[in-house]
Amino acid sequence: MDLHTLSTILTDLRDGKSSLEESLKKLQHFPSETLSEACVDHHRSLRTGMPEVIYGASKTSEQIVSIASSLLKQGGPLLATRVDSAKAASVTYSLPQLIYHEDAKILTCNAKPESQHNYRGYTLIICAGTSDIPVAEEARITLATLGHPVQKLYDAGVAGLHRLLDKHSLITGAAVIIVIAGMEGALPSVVGGLVGCPVIGVPTSVGYGASFGGIAALLGMLNSCAPGLAVVNIDNGFGAACMAEAINKA
Repeated sequence: MDLHTLSTILTDLRDGKSSLEESLKKLQHFPSETLSEACVDHHRSLRTGMPEVIYGASKTSEQIVSIASSLLKQGGPLLATRVDSAKAASVTYSLPQLIYHEDAKILTCNAKPESQHNYRGYTLIICAGTSDIPVAEEARITLATLGHPVQKLYDAGVAGLHRLLDKHSLITGAAVIIVIAGMEGALPSVVGGLVGCPVIGVPTSVGYGASFGGIAALLGMLNSCAPGLAVVNIDNGFGAACMAEAINKA
């Protein structure tokens, strides 16, 4: 249930296009709906601008189907993150309208069309190496599903800095930049020194033994001297996308 859907229901009631009973039926699970193993927050989009998103990693396919079915009845974009391919196959068998993005491990439905006038500009997603693409795609698919203008620049890490500098106009034209890097996590500091827009760093778990599963990259980003850089959790492309959505809304 988003602002547009609620406004339509109330306007139709006011204009006599819908009866009171029909309107109440549409609102019967507003603001929340209790299922057997979940309580679905249909009010979240109105409060925060972000719909409730299904975290699929620790849920069964049956639980995802149940929650997704509830959300789909209310309209608006649907996102289920961290869904592996086997679980996705089971979910899409029951809900064939869902689209599975394998690199991002995300299920989507009812994606909003890209809206330029709702945002200050585009969010640019930069990732250091090809191994960081799954996290970058989690961020990109999340933003695209929300109708957020998004551009990408992949495999542009500090080991070959010319790849970044060649795209100077793309970088300086962004309203927000999400920078995703593993190993030593240096790329957000480099980008932060080139631009004046907010930069969101995402450390990834990519790296050899002393990277400690992304902790080295996390600490590198947290200790950056570049101004305007904030950092989210390891491998949290979704969280970075949500922050970019909040920053970039007009």
